[in-house]
Amino acid sequence: MQQKNKTNLISAAFIAAFFVVIFILDQAITPNDRMAMLLTVLQKGAIYALVAVSMNLLNGFTGLFSLGQAGFMLMGAYTYAVFSIPSDMRYSVYQYYDPLIHVSFPEILGNLLGGPGMVFGVVLAMIAGGLVAAGIAFLIGLPVLRLKSDYLAIATLGFAEIIRAICMWRVLGPVTNGANPLRNFVRLSHFQVQMGETTLQFRTFFPVAASAVCIFIIVLLVNSSYGRAFKAIREDEVAAEAMGINLYKHKQLSFCISSFFAGVGGALLAMFAAMAQATNFRATVTYEILLIVVLGGIGSITGSCIGAFLFVASSEWWLRGLDMGTFLGITAPTVFRNGFRLVVFSVIIMCVVLFFRRGIMGDKELPDLIRRIRARFGKKEAKAGETGA
Repeated sequence: MQQKNKTNLISAAFIAAFFVVIFILDQAITPNDRMAMLLTVLQKGAIYALVAVSMNLLNGFTGLFSLGQAGFMLMGAYTYAVFSIPSDMRYSVYQYYDPLIHVSFPEILGNLLGGPGMVFGVVLAMIAGGLVAAGIAFLIGLPVLRLKSDYLAIATLGFAEIIRAICMWRVLGPVTNGANPLRNFVRLSHFQVQMGETTLQFRTFFPVAASAVCIFIIVLLVNSSYGRAFKAIREDEVAAEAMGINLYKHKQLSFCISSFFAGVGGALLAMFAAMAQATNFRATVTYEILLIVVLGGIGSITGSCIGAFLFVASSEWWLRGLDMGTFLGITAPTVFRNGFRLVVFSVIIMCVVLFFRRGIMGDKELPDLIRRIRARFGKKEAKAGETGA
């Protein structure tokens, strides 16, 4: 028990140190700095980590193969954008439609409470996005959760594409702005605090902190009685039902919770991209999230987080030179050309899958990794002590 508490303390200290580093990087790196791409990777990596963990809750812990994550992210992004556009900006955003909704949570709470009210309004709009996504998931789940395996995946993928098409429907233009993007809402660059002559930046700290809070809630859920019921359904539905677990109720619960956090992730992605548009949430987004889950380890929350940051860093930063003619100081424009990055990235993914059959973390978590490292160092110290004696 004492060993477990010590491991948990080390894990908490590691996470706290990570947040301190994020805060320092936010202040030290400016948008025009050559290292600004690091902040972009941290922002998008944190958002993808949240969505990957939400998919892992469904695919890894409950055993339901769903491919509708992009659709739920879309609902979260649109809901956040609609309820965050300031009133004086609405007619410039809805150029071809008469806007139906004139409520802006950040504006209302910002006028009442000042700066903190704006943050509360953003959080409220994010929660609204998650609730709308969960409500859509509940309706979708009524027919599709009675399907299994590949049939469930195809059905949820189809519903995600239907949702994307509906959002671009001209009839819903007064709400969704049709095929036009929604803009001018609160973005990540707006998260800053003026303290005298110093401006503290939170453009990276906010998405990382928001994702961390949501992931922590999912961790608590996985370790609760509901989480154990999800795992029982994953292992054997017949045995789980024989133990008194209501299969449909728990599948619906897992599906809605996963969709809620996917919606929150979609809201964060809209803040990151400074726009919300249906064309940005194609099925390829779901495939990227599924790839992150597989690379990190199905059934590992830590693996999904690590996989998200590695995926974003590799695809958006480290391998970018392969498309520009120069990579690692080597200039070869005839070899390194547009699209070559994807070839190399695919080879890396194949190698990871070949050598890590269960993903980077398998089904292990951060405390398990720390426990293993401590045990290995303990053995080395014991061996060194015996040699010295």
